[in-house]
Amino acid sequence: MAEILVLVDHADGVVRKPALELLTLARRIGEPAAVVLGAGAAAADIAAKAGEFGAAKVYVADGAEFADQLVVPKVDALAQIAKAADAAAVLVTSSGEGKEVAARVALRLGSGIITDAVDLEAGDGGPVATQSVFAASFQVKSRVSHGVPVITVKPNAVAPEAAPAAGAVENVTVAFTGNAATVVARTPRVSSGRPELTEAAIVVSGGRGVGAAEGFGVVEELADALGAAVGASRAAVDAGWYPHTNQVGQTGKQVSPQLYVAAGISGAIQHRAGMQTSKTIVAINKDPEAPIFELVDYGVVGDLFTVLPQLTAEAKG
Repeated sequence: MAEILVLVDHADGVVRKPALELLTLARRIGEPAAVVLGAGAAAADIAAKAGEFGAAKVYVADGAEFADQLVVPKVDALAQIAKAADAAAVLVTSSGEGKEVAARVALRLGSGIITDAVDLEAGDGGPVATQSVFAASFQVKSRVSHGVPVITVKPNAVAPEAAPAAGAVENVTVAFTGNAATVVARTPRVSSGRPELTEAAIVVSGGRGVGAAEGFGVVEELADALGAAVGASRAAVDAGWYPHTNQVGQTGKQVSPQLYVAAGISGAIQHRAGMQTSKTIVAINKDPEAPIFELVDYGVVGDLFTVLPQLTAEAKG
């Protein structure tokens, strides 16, 4: 069976959830083979985790370049491994960096690329990807018609499923091209203790209806009670009420959680484009004519400052 390469995202020695989702999807279209880059001493543990989720083989490459340079070292490694292994496809997480890596790898391989897939299935001419397009108004199925398919997949596209495999480690020596921007300093991001926005199973977002930065207090309380990430609409971010890093929408981050709670958000097309693929959508808004109610599974017409504390109390039980 042809190998499906999966670039494994990891942080602080831990495999990130989207990588496990990719391994789950890879099993549908071939034999998963994980690619672990720049993991250092944690490589063995990461390889074991990849094997637990179906990786028959784990390609491991290390070097200071992966930490000291941006993007290009990963492209060097992934492209070289794909050529040597005669891979049938390459799967990468649909993050900002992931899509840049994927695009460069596709160029190196002379292949086509599909970005932001929300599902994958086997097809006669290669993997068939499902994408949500035109601000999530339509779903289309597509496949790469030339070269090795390079596909980026949105987080939360599928629930990770363990399927123990050999996880045989193969160490790889990479010929780095050296044409990369160099990291000169790092500032650790202050942790909120909440899940990463794009990876969270539950997202609670606030919009113009919160009224002020202080209004996000009730949004954060519900999010913490649910173990959720906090999002914000562009209007709330532009008003300076919440950081841009938490913006959900066409010009912010795109999320696809199991549950999306929109509080005080009107539902402009810009925002809908970033969350419309959520599995279940709940909206709270005082305006019964708000566009957000057109796409929700459950809607509450009411004051968010009354409704959210009640939801928080119920969640805490």
